[in-house]
Amino acid sequence: MTKKRKLTIKTFMVTLAMLLILIPFAGCATTTSAPTTPAPTTPAPTPAPTPTPAPEKEPIIFADLNWESAQVHSRIAAFIIENGYGYPESEFIPGETIPMWAGLSRGDVEVNMECWVENQQEAYDKSIAAGQVVDLGGNFWDNWQGWLVPTYVIKGDPARGIEALAPDLKSIDDLPKYWEIFKDPEDPTKGVFYSCIAGWECEKINEEKFKEYGLEEYYNVFLPGSGAALAAVMVAAYEKGEPYFGYYWSPTWILGKLDMTAIEEPPFDEKVWETNHACAYPAVHVNICVHSSLPDRAPEVVEFLTKYATTTAQVNKALAYMEEKEASTEETAIYYLKEFEDTWTKWVPADIAAKVKAALP
Repeated sequence: MTKKRKLTIKTFMVTLAMLLILIPFAGCATTTSAPTTPAPTTPAPTPAPTPTPAPEKEPIIFADLNWESAQVHSRIAAFIIENGYGYPESEFIPGETIPMWAGLSRGDVEVNMECWVENQQEAYDKSIAAGQVVDLGGNFWDNWQGWLVPTYVIKGDPARGIEALAPDLKSIDDLPKYWEIFKDPEDPTKGVFYSCIAGWECEKINEEKFKEYGLEEYYNVFLPGSGAALAAVMVAAYEKGEPYFGYYWSPTWILGKLDMTAIEEPPFDEKVWETNHACAYPAVHVNICVHSSLPDRAPEVVEFLTKYATTTAQVNKALAYMEEKEASTEETAIYYLKEFEDTWTKWVPADIAAKVKAALP
């Protein structure tokens, strides 16, 4: 009995212990927690869009033609473009008229500051028609070109001990009479006429004039290879007080400095000019031309160049300064910008003009 009771108590104790162990698990199984509302979340801020950087400006490329006025105009424009509009230092590609026009048409150069239209009419018309070149209008209109001799040939120069060798020389009609004064050193049976630069339109025009005026019998025609070569011949003759007969144009420092007299031709007549050129040269269009890609690449530069306009008197003054001071083309451009501020400040907005003036030395 006692043993059976002990067994029962032992069984009871084991059962109780097991129940105590299971109670916590039963609670977990039967208790459900109340649903919880998730805490509101703050959306992450949208990042500001990254601004697209402005395209980097590239240098403007100029046709660096082989005469001083064109070179100075290019430096004036370049100084304004660089210091006013913030473009990198400009590039200058040297060359003669026809090769530089071909380069402009291809886009090898972008700006030609002195396109003498009628002197390269055929090439000009072709490039304009093909849409390769855009004409922005005149740089200067009051230009001159023609045939001339040193004034001392007609009037003499007592201060230099030079006698007048052709006192009655006034027009083309007088030239046959005086051919011996201008004798060709390589052909003493004729005089010599120093014509336009080889390859320029005026080479053909002068050739036709000579034929129409009947001068081929009396004069040989010499074609210089460059503007510098033609200038050198004229200056050398003038400094020696020797006769000289040739073609030239203005604005140039030479005609601003040397005392030359134009040979009279029949007044310009459009019908005659279109037929055989047997009359005086007209004032030609000296225009600023750019490659057709430039208006899209640099619209503000094209707008400025469209307003760019000077006079022959201004340019002659600048070129005379260049010669007298032995100044570079860059120094002459600075001289122009200081001397003619009232002119160039009309080409650009006030803020651009202020930047350019601040950059002047």
